[in-house]
Amino acid sequence: MSSITDRDGRRLSLTRVLIAAGLTVVLAAGAFFGLQSWASAQVQGSREPWFAGYVDVTATPNFAFETPRSDSAKVAVLSFIVADKADPCRPSWGGAYTLETASASLDLDRRIARLQQQGGGVAISFGGLLGDELSSACTDPTKLAAAYESVISRYKVTTIDLDVESSNLANTVAGQRRAAALKTVQDAHRASGNDLAIWLTLPTSTEGLSSDGTSAVAQLLGAGVDLAGVNAMTMDFGSSITAGETMATAAERALDATHRQLATLYKRAGITLTDATIWSKIGATPMLGQNDDAGQIFGLDDARQLNAYALARHVGRMSVWSLNRDAPCGSNYVDLNRVSDACSGVAQGNDRFADLLSAGFTGSAIRAASLVTTAESIDPASIADVPATSPYAIWSVDSSYLKGTKIVWHRNVYEAKWWTRGALPDDPVLNAWETPWTLIGPVLPGETPIPVPTVPAGTYPDWSGTAIYNKGSHVLFAGVPYEAKWWNQGESPEAYSSSPDSSPWVPLTQDEIAALQVKAG
Repeated sequence: MSSITDRDGRRLSLTRVLIAAGLTVVLAAGAFFGLQSWASAQVQGSREPWFAGYVDVTATPNFAFETPRSDSAKVAVLSFIVADKADPCRPSWGGAYTLETASASLDLDRRIARLQQQGGGVAISFGGLLGDELSSACTDPTKLAAAYESVISRYKVTTIDLDVESSNLANTVAGQRRAAALKTVQDAHRASGNDLAIWLTLPTSTEGLSSDGTSAVAQLLGAGVDLAGVNAMTMDFGSSITAGETMATAAERALDATHRQLATLYKRAGITLTDATIWSKIGATPMLGQNDDAGQIFGLDDARQLNAYALARHVGRMSVWSLNRDAPCGSNYVDLNRVSDACSGVAQGNDRFADLLSAGFTGSAIRAASLVTTAESIDPASIADVPATSPYAIWSVDSSYLKGTKIVWHRNVYEAKWWTRGALPDDPVLNAWETPWTLIGPVLPGETPIPVPTVPAGTYPDWSGTAIYNKGSHVLFAGVPYEAKWWNQGESPEAYSSSPDSSPWVPLTQDEIAALQVKAG
């Protein structure tokens, strides 16, 4: 699976403990979310199937997983963590955001907390089709284990997903590193009384896993990893699908073959499992709607058929690529044969693939600890906002706010959908279109005000009402740097706050300032 477009805490941290104690210590992280607490591979697995749709975190447009469209979307597998391009042992979201910049630029931590407030939760997926899975790029075993743990600890998850494809899957040396590192991390979690469920997501044909896929499973089992299961990517079947065969039927053949392969792989590892246990260790993930392979379309009837098949065999997991795409494309998207990362390419009416595929998949255990509940307990009678612990300015009835402005109100962060003044952020409206505010999520523990973009004194001249400014000119106004959108004279940057579209000025972001400073040498 992939993003369609390639884009380029605080107690003693678990990562430091792992390194200091040779990766054998007891981890102290509280578990946030357990999609499934699987029994040891030597005994019967759980029969409670669960559903969670993938979400492409870095896709454009941004997908609001924190406001699920239905109950079926309350559990999300956030994708994909890959190696940072500048530091191969540092995790990043899609190679574009470090964990820290994803929090700042995407408000990711806050959005996860908001989902949890509504009874939902997340798992984290490493890898994907694009980018380097951590084990492919990070060759230091200690740093590799620490990298996996840094993600698990930050987001307080107890289920992770390894989506291994393409060159990452063919790299057997990386596979050995991956297996050893995951064994270290899983053992440390279990020693502290916290389980860590590890799923391996692999491409399939109608004949099952490839030889590289079965090797990846064998490496994990050989290293002693208690594998929660193997999630088969029932999509993009290529030439293995027969003429006239539906995508659901092709998926069934792929899952039957994967079941046979897993039985053999476990037996070779010295573990004998019943057929039922093996089925509980299998997942299925179709690519809804138009697949990457032309002519292969997974429709609503395919979703119904695959769901019935999976329930009859007690398949342990059902997912979908992706929740971002679970909507029809609309009239402005012309070429439905071209895969979109924001729509399915098929007519859906009022149906959602997630609803159809999740029917009967009721087993998910969301534990109490989370990014929200580990924060300070909020007394509803005392919700005064404190500037020193608020990431953004506190809402004021007398202030005007531009579209995109974030504020804090009653210990929650809101973002303006359009220019607004005097509208209460938490006004209990019946319909979302009645309020100019979007709730992003709660103020998190330890937050402080996000710095306002600044530049050193003298970097840009102060704005003058008599000076002529060309497009691209930079000035300072009330200490804030602005850039001219077009030629102007005598037009104050102050007007931007009331009419941003008509103003010739736009304030610079901190990232834009940094880029200009680098360019200037």
